[in-house]
Amino acid sequence: MAEFDFDLFTIGAGSGGVASSRRAASFGAKVAVCEGSRVGGTCVIRGCVPKKLLVYAAQFRDGFEDSVGYGWNSHVPAFDWEALIARKDREIDRLNGLYITMLKNSGVALVEGNGRIVDPHTVEVAGKRYTARNILVATGGWPSLPAVEGIEHVATSNEALHLPTLPHSVLIIGGGYIAVEFASIFRGLGAEVTLMIRGDDLLNGFDDDIRIALAQEMTKRGITIVSRCKPVKVVQGAGGYTVTDHMGREHSAGLVMAATGRRPNTRNLGLEEVGIALNADGAIPVDQWSRTSVDSIYAIGDVTDRMALTPIAIAEGRALAETLFNDNPTHISYDNVPTAVFSLPPLGTVGLTEAQARAKYPQVDIYKAGFRPMKHTLSGRDERVLMKLVVDGDSQRVLGCHMMGMDAPEMMQALGIALNCGATKRDFDRTIALHPSTAEEFVLMREKAPPPQTL
Repeated sequence: MAEFDFDLFTIGAGSGGVASSRRAASFGAKVAVCEGSRVGGTCVIRGCVPKKLLVYAAQFRDGFEDSVGYGWNSHVPAFDWEALIARKDREIDRLNGLYITMLKNSGVALVEGNGRIVDPHTVEVAGKRYTARNILVATGGWPSLPAVEGIEHVATSNEALHLPTLPHSVLIIGGGYIAVEFASIFRGLGAEVTLMIRGDDLLNGFDDDIRIALAQEMTKRGITIVSRCKPVKVVQGAGGYTVTDHMGREHSAGLVMAATGRRPNTRNLGLEEVGIALNADGAIPVDQWSRTSVDSIYAIGDVTDRMALTPIAIAEGRALAETLFNDNPTHISYDNVPTAVFSLPPLGTVGLTEAQARAKYPQVDIYKAGFRPMKHTLSGRDERVLMKLVVDGDSQRVLGCHMMGMDAPEMMQALGIALNCGATKRDFDRTIALHPSTAEEFVLMREKAPPPQTL
C-alpha cells in the first residue's frame, strides 16, 4: 500500500500550479491539483489574457483615427461593449477548457474545491482529506482594497472585466500597472478617465524617464491625473459615485475602480497552523528551491515573497518539478526579466533602471532617444517614442533597456536575451540597424545623456 495518496498535491490551478503539476507528472509522479474557481488562475481567467484582449479593443480607436492620414474614410464605427465582453468570455471559456484538458492528458487529477493544509502531508478539500509526500501552494494573489469609507462600492480589476455596460466616466484609484492599463482601456473605448494617485508620478519602480513620459502621453489622450491625492470616502448616488479626497474635494464618476495593489492569497490555507509564518504582506517566505519553513511544503508564484509575474510562476513551478522528481536540482534567476505595461502607448523594460544602476555602479552611462514614430508622420497623431539604455560606465555592459512606444513589449523579449548574454554597448553599436523600424534606434544611440546635476 502506498505511503501517500500522491507524490505532489498542488493547491491552486493557475499558470504556476498547472505548469508544475504537469511537469511533475511527466516525470512519473502521481499528482493532484485542487482549484476552488476556474482552472487557469488569475492570468488566464481574470488578468493578463482578458485584459490584453480589451487593450486590443481599445487600440482600434487609434487605428480608425490614424487611417484618415493614409487615405481611408474618416467614419469611426460604433462600439459595442456587450459584444466585446461576450467574445472575451467565450475565449476565456475556451482557455479554461483547454487547461482542464491539458491536466487530464498529463495524468494530473483535478480536485474541485478550495484546499486547506491540515498537516505537513495532508490537504483537505470539500471535507475530504488527501495525503501527499509534497504539498505545493500556488494560490496566487488577489486585489487589495484601501481602508476607505464606502470602499464596498468600488470595483477591482476582477469586476472591471465583467461590467454589463461601459461607464461614461471612470475614476481609478492607484497609479500602478493595473491602474494605468485600465485607464488606457476605458479611455480608448470612449469613457472619461481620471487617475487618482498618492505620489507625484505613475508606476513606482519603473525608470523615471519612462514613467514621466507615459504620464505626458496619457494626458494628451485626455486622461486626467490627480497626483498627491488620497481618497477618504466613496458615496453612491443616483448617477454614479462621488469620491471625497483628503483635501475635501469631490470627484464624480460613473464607476470607481480601485487598482491599489494585490496581496498574496494565503487566507484560510492553514499555513500558520502547520508552522509557516507569513511576512508582513501575507506572503509565504521561501528559499531558492521554493521550500517553505516546513520541508514537505513548497510555494511558487504570486503567493510568495518573490517576483509576481506569470512567467516567473511557471518557471518556478517547472524548476520545482525538476528538483523533486527528475533528480535535477534547479532554481531560476530573477535577473533581467523582461516586463511590459500594456498601456496606450505601451511600456517595455528589462534590467536595471537608471536609479537602480546608479545605486549599484560607480559610473553609469545613459543613452536616450525621443522621437515621433514614422507612422505618425502621416497620421498626424501627437505621440512620441522614448527609448533608453542604461550602461555600466566601466565595463560598458548594458544594464537596462527601457522604452515607451508602439511594440515596446515585443522588443523587450529579444533585448532580454541580449542582456542575459552580457551584451555591451559596443555589441549594440556594431549590430546593423533594421531600417526603417523603431527598433533600430536601440543600436543607433551614440551620444551619452548629460549626467544628472548635483546641488
